[in-house]
This record gives sequence, C-alpha cells and structure tokens, in this order.
Amino acid sequence: MCTAMSQRPRALVTGASAGIGRCYAEHLARTGHDLVLVARRADKLEEVAGLLRAEGADVEVLPADLSTDEGVARVVERIERDPAIGFLVNNAGYAARGRVAELDADATAHMLRVNVIALTRLTIAAMARMSAAGHGRIINVASGTVFMQMPGNAGYGASKNYVLAFTRTLQTEAEGTGVRVQALIPGVIATDFHEIAGNAIGNFPPERVMQADDLVVASLRALEMDEPVCIPSLPDMRDWDAYVEAERGLVPNVSRDRPAERYHDRD
Repeated sequence: MCTAMSQRPRALVTGASAGIGRCYAEHLARTGHDLVLVARRADKLEEVAGLLRAEGADVEVLPADLSTDEGVARVVERIERDPAIGFLVNNAGYAARGRVAELDADATAHMLRVNVIALTRLTIAAMARMSAAGHGRIINVASGTVFMQMPGNAGYGASKNYVLAFTRTLQTEAEGTGVRVQALIPGVIATDFHEIAGNAIGNFPPERVMQADDLVVASLRALEMDEPVCIPSLPDMRDWDAYVEAERGLVPNVSRDRPAERYHDRD
C-alpha cells in the first residue's frame, strides 16, 4: 500500500497486470514514480507489484472491474482523494469484434463500458483535480484502427475513435492549466490483446508488430517532447499535421445556410 511518508509522484495505471499497462508501470517505477495498479485480477497485479516493490517503488494494488459502475467508482474515488496522483494512464481496453449484423450486443456494450465510459469517468476525475493543482499528466490509449474502416471492427474502432476525439478536445481545454494530455495511437503490439480478441499475433507480418516496451518508451518520450498525439512508428509527424490541416479545411463548409450545389434541382 502507498505510505503517507512517500514523497515520490504517484501514477495510476489501468490494465496494469500485463502488456502495455505493465510496461508503463515498470517504466514509471524506474523514473521515480510510486504506483496505483488497476486491473480485474488481484493475483496478477500482486505479481507485478512484487517485482516493482523489489526495485524500490511504493505500489498499491487496486483490483477493479472497469466494466461495472462499482469498479469505476472505486478508481474514481482513489483519484479524487489522493493529491499525489499526478499521472493517469488510461490503458485498460479490449476488442469485441464482429460484423455489425452479427455482433453480440451485450458483449459490445460491455466493451464500450470499459473503452469509453470508464476512460471518460477516470479522465474527468483526474482532470478536475490536476487542473486545480496546476499540474499533471494524462495518457489515453487509442488505436491505429481509428484511421481504418475494417469489416468486423465497427464497435472497437468506434470506441477508439471516441478516445481520440475526446482526448484531442481535452487537449484544447488543458492549455494553460499545467496538465499535459497525450493521445497514444498504437499499431499492432506484441501482447495477448489479439489472442483475447480472437486473433493471433502470428497472423501479422513481423515488420508490423512492435514490442510493448518500445511503444511505452516512445509514448513517454513523446510526452517529454510535448507531442499531443503519439504514433510511435510514424516516421514523420508532418503526416499527422497534414491530417489535422485536412480536417480544418472541411470546417468552413460543414455548416452553411444552404446545401451544396450538387444537391440542387438542376431541371
């Protein structure tokens, strides 16, 4: 458990029992953070916590099912009552896939509660406290599928489009508050995520698969560089800038007093 005597900054990481979340926990511990680790399985969290405690970090295990109101409320309360939590990594998430006409509606709703509702409520709690304090960092993990329309991926892709849109708007609100907000857009990462989603990492060409540790190092470095959006394998950030400029080019014509000429009766 976290001690009152600790003077180190504290980071709260969701989905911290494995994969990307575990790598964040390891790197943050090495860079001087104490930790609150959140995931469903206490035994897996304790395994990670034991290793990090051996390296000198003060680690609290907070088992919580983020698909439930009770689980989310437990983590929100933990954020709200601890002024030492200056770093939130919203990493928890998973994919329920299938073509829309064949989707399991309950499984999709369960996924949205984790990917969308939980992330939103934790971010609200963290942003309220961090902006009042005048400092803090938030990383929200999206997905490279935000740029793709792949059959069978409508629900998951849409959930991660929400994460990206929500985070980008939050970034505009965070200006001048002392809170730095990052949207992380991973590609294919070598974790058990794909097996859980019914795929296999071996189905991807090796040159498309990044190690979770490399992803996290890039994300934390991007945060230091003040890059609001981190796409770790993108060679040139000017491509992202062009994407944003293309969006801006649409804005003046999104709302006009009449339909475009092509919709007019030409008779």
